[in-house]
Amino acid sequence: MASTVSFTLFFLCFSFFHFPLFSSHSTHPFPSEALPSRYGYLPINPNSASAIFYAFYEAHNSSLPLSQTPLLIWLQGGPGCSSMLGNFYELGPWLVTQSLTLQRNPASWNRIFGLLFLDSPIGSGFSVASTLEEIPKDQNAVSKHLFAAITNFLQLDPLFRHRPIYITGESYAGKYVPAIGYYILKKNEKLEASERVNLAGVAIGDGLTDPETQVLSHAVNAYYAGLINERQKNELEKAQLEAVGLIQTRNWSEATDARSKVLRILQNMTGLATLYDYTRKTPYEDDLVERFLNIAEVKKALGVNESFVYEICSDVVGKILHGDVMKSVKHMVEYLVGRSRVLLYQGEYDLRDGVVQTEVWVKTMKWEGIEEFLNAERKLWKVNGELAGYVQNWKSLTNVVVLGAGHLLPTDQPLNSQAMIEDWVLQKGFFENFCETNVSTKPILVE
Repeated sequence: MASTVSFTLFFLCFSFFHFPLFSSHSTHPFPSEALPSRYGYLPINPNSASAIFYAFYEAHNSSLPLSQTPLLIWLQGGPGCSSMLGNFYELGPWLVTQSLTLQRNPASWNRIFGLLFLDSPIGSGFSVASTLEEIPKDQNAVSKHLFAAITNFLQLDPLFRHRPIYITGESYAGKYVPAIGYYILKKNEKLEASERVNLAGVAIGDGLTDPETQVLSHAVNAYYAGLINERQKNELEKAQLEAVGLIQTRNWSEATDARSKVLRILQNMTGLATLYDYTRKTPYEDDLVERFLNIAEVKKALGVNESFVYEICSDVVGKILHGDVMKSVKHMVEYLVGRSRVLLYQGEYDLRDGVVQTEVWVKTMKWEGIEEFLNAERKLWKVNGELAGYVQNWKSLTNVVVLGAGHLLPTDQPLNSQAMIEDWVLQKGFFENFCETNVSTKPILVE
């Protein structure tokens, strides 16, 4: 999610922090039991002081030995937003309250999996960029830093080394996730088996992945949702075509501005509190995380210098990656789906990167199984006997529509999102790698 916040370039000498749990007074905003299992800084280059902040939570109740327990890695969007948003507002084991304290999250994604949050790129969240020039300008540079951080993390404990890894994230991480997945697979080809990162799959929630296709979908989506009329639809379509024209002439920064204009027009036309969830009367309260993490005692508990000014999203990182926003990574998803597992999931109320925005690019994928996927049955998915959404899959590709959710899907449907990620990773129920038995005999034209 984008945010208009300032950025403070911060220099510090870093080290790995593995502090023991300490006793604290009951009024402490960060009780000892809420501390991550491991946390601190992961270097991206031995010749640089830049580092990625991480918070790792071991599985609460894995039925597998830890050496075999899946490890989820969460990346936030932006570009330039902190994964501590996902940690303390969406899917981590402790969530921030209105009173800026922490409460347990029964729907945490680390119930049976390890869960690693990375503040990426450097300059985001608590991560450190020693110079502006080191902040990545494209997905390859982001992935290079992430690969260094991930491999450094895996070396912290022999039990980490060969655990199956699933890269997950939402929003602009619809680019980060496939990019680092692609980077890992390409690097693995050149590494000895013992040195490879055990990538098992990637999961993209409400993601921006193929902007040229996705930006064309906003008008028709809003029109058929009854949020704009035909005249407004035509006006919005004109703005969308301007963005596409700029992409096709490779005017990347101007194309990003044009997409922002499309979304601003749609916002003004609808008068909605937020395009991230058109049913909400007020925006998401993600500012709670920023306020909480700027409490001195909280920063001290996490091993962060108390003078560090934490921001939920960095304008500086956003500006540096401005020219990257409209570049597609669809080809990376196509590569991944042939060599690992891919989950796409969206909240039904998201107007920015939601159901329609995902479907329009997925059907253009160049993958040998795409026709079978598009013809596969869209199944009614239930959690605890109640309808939770819809699942469509073929072999390694799965798409899930989650009912009653917007852009920050784990916040809106915590238990259903937990059930989704657990069943997908473990390939249970509707999340098995289906083939043949769930294909419709009615063909869908693939252009």
